[in-house]
Amino acid sequence: MERQNLETILRDQKQEFETLLSGVWCHRKEEKLVSLDSRLAQVVIGVRRSGKSILCINVIKSSGIKFAYLNFEDENLIYFKAEDLNMALECLYQIYGDFNHLFLDEIQNVNGWQRFVNRLLRSGMHIIMTGSNAKLLSSELATHMTGRYVPIELYPFSFSEYCEARGMSTSHGTTKEKGLLRGLFDEYMKDGGFPELIGESRKEAYIDELVNGILRNDIEKRYGIKYTASFEQMAQHLMNIAPVKINSLELSKEFGFKSSHTADNYVEYLERAYLLCMVSRHSYKSQIRVHNIKAYPVDISLMNKRKDAFAGGNLGWRLETVVLIELLRRYGSQGMDIAYLQERNGECDFLVCRGRNTELAVQVSYDISKESTFKREIKGLLLAAEKTGCRNLLLITDHEERTIQENGLTINIVPAYSWLVDEPESQQL
Repeated sequence: MERQNLETILRDQKQEFETLLSGVWCHRKEEKLVSLDSRLAQVVIGVRRSGKSILCINVIKSSGIKFAYLNFEDENLIYFKAEDLNMALECLYQIYGDFNHLFLDEIQNVNGWQRFVNRLLRSGMHIIMTGSNAKLLSSELATHMTGRYVPIELYPFSFSEYCEARGMSTSHGTTKEKGLLRGLFDEYMKDGGFPELIGESRKEAYIDELVNGILRNDIEKRYGIKYTASFEQMAQHLMNIAPVKINSLELSKEFGFKSSHTADNYVEYLERAYLLCMVSRHSYKSQIRVHNIKAYPVDISLMNKRKDAFAGGNLGWRLETVVLIELLRRYGSQGMDIAYLQERNGECDFLVCRGRNTELAVQVSYDISKESTFKREIKGLLLAAEKTGCRNLLLITDHEERTIQENGLTINIVPAYSWLVDEPESQQL
């Protein structure tokens, strides 16, 4: 790449960077996980368009630290190669002057970037970078940056962040506040949390383009998938029927794959690209956990905003998905696992586990007005307490709020809209 052209591109990016820094953006909870003083690369990863770059902008802006900026999503850098990285660094010093902090946006677009980043880290550079696809989660990253990076996972907007972006208070002490918050939650349940969907009139077209881009650019090209039509059909199928327990043998038969191993690989690629999130069955035996996986979409917009999607009408599935992603946000960064419990005599939707200890059991049911439904959900929580010893029991529903006693145990029943914005101390495990 010609140096003069690169310098012009990077000067244009500097103007873009300054414009972003001057903007006002919704703050994300994950910002507090970023350490700009660390000698380890701070790697913000997650599904495309979840707001990773803006998270970094907020962190940089609030720090007051001088950063240089290099954005590899720029179409002008489409032919940029690893051998151009050192020339880019020289241009950055020319443009920004001396600096010790560097923001690398979507760096996975450059093959061989790892050695460059490692060299900068060894020289004392503080680096924050983002990435959307499987390259930042692969064995390649683990091999070349072992012990030199801290991953920070970002999901689309939580409901509380959605409220902030919409300019709505999360207070719900008065009748008016409750009504307004519940109304906004109804919208969130329809549209999901991708930041750019707010105010977007053609939501279905946006989600279709996003999903197709991830499938074709982040997965098919990356892994050289030959039978792309079958792979895409499987991906769309799983998003249509999620939450769903993965049966690799059935998938291989349904879509004509050579083996269940191929289906396993394809499902793993969808997880690496953050289209799907996986939950293991609770067990103290590794084999049971590995072979009993349940898949959820990373955002509920994938359940109803895609072309020919039909999972959007099931409010129970949608609420269950919203709760899972929130549990991953709250507890994943604390090194905790989310599992589901399934026994012959019942099941519980989610267990929040720290090692062998279960610290929270959660049932999710949109409507518990029927006595049979209510009893089933309570039975699942009591089963979780019996099997794991957990005493922190929670039932999340659409609107009911009360506390009950069953078999000497306290069960808190809370409406989803308040649980999603409150994070009481009892849930800060």
